[in-house]
Amino acid sequence: MAPSTSLRSVFAYASNFVSQFPLGFSNLPNPLSILNPQAPIDAESSITPYDPLTGASSCPLDGPISCNNNTAADSCCFIHPGGRLLLTQFWDEKVHVGGSEEDWTLHGLWPDLCDGSYDQYCGMAPRFENISDVLEHYDQGELLADMNRYWIANYGTNDHLWAHEYNKHATCINTLAPSCYSDYTPGLEVVDYFVRAFSLFKLLDTYRALVNVGIEPDYKKTYSLAKIQSTLEDFSGGRVILKCSGRHHNVLHEAWYVYFVKGSLQGGDFVPAKDSFKGDHGNCAPQVRYLPKRRR
Repeated sequence: MAPSTSLRSVFAYASNFVSQFPLGFSNLPNPLSILNPQAPIDAESSITPYDPLTGASSCPLDGPISCNNNTAADSCCFIHPGGRLLLTQFWDEKVHVGGSEEDWTLHGLWPDLCDGSYDQYCGMAPRFENISDVLEHYDQGELLADMNRYWIANYGTNDHLWAHEYNKHATCINTLAPSCYSDYTPGLEVVDYFVRAFSLFKLLDTYRALVNVGIEPDYKKTYSLAKIQSTLEDFSGGRVILKCSGRHHNVLHEAWYVYFVKGSLQGGDFVPAKDSFKGDHGNCAPQVRYLPKRRR
């Protein structure tokens, strides 16, 4: 039976389809504009433009791309030093809610340094523990509901996971500093971090990308790691790091999509990163298993 197509998948593949057009078609409307109207962008080199709901700095359209600039830049419009952004996803071992048999879930959005190493708990932005309360305060109930479906903890509560991801990683993103907001109130940076992370995640439907080339969960089959990696890199336009579990590192478990950002995290464009860097190889065996999820 052919797999059903979700609304999320339609938007994801429509956006990635548009991103393959040459520059001559760059004024085509972004398929997400019906949900979030925005100005035309360079569709060949960036995805997921986002018009922030907050008072973040307005950045020039011709600003530098993170990790691709050797001169000083506006600290509120140029992510530094953690300018290599990784959108990381899990293939969970168990079904966490009805209908999630095909769900890859969100792990986090990590600002690695340009050489592939990373900092953590940096203090560039304030720490928060009450992520749900902050999102509810800023009328982000729909986002919160989506996060409870797709950004879920393997152990402990979702709120604990979100606070961990925010305090470990978002505090290392310099454009989230309170000084980068024209009318700052506490928690605006929380909204921007989680909206941007989840917006990018929605465009990267790993399950559908693999199913479209005949790679789907199966207890009996093994798949070429090279085929999985090339499929996901063609899909996203940039580097993808695959991580595997199991004693022989042959059970597919994580996919990390690698980006630079042109502008601030709040309003910039995610630009697929295609270069080599420290840690750009995963730990998987040449042949891997992609196991169906178990019922709890």
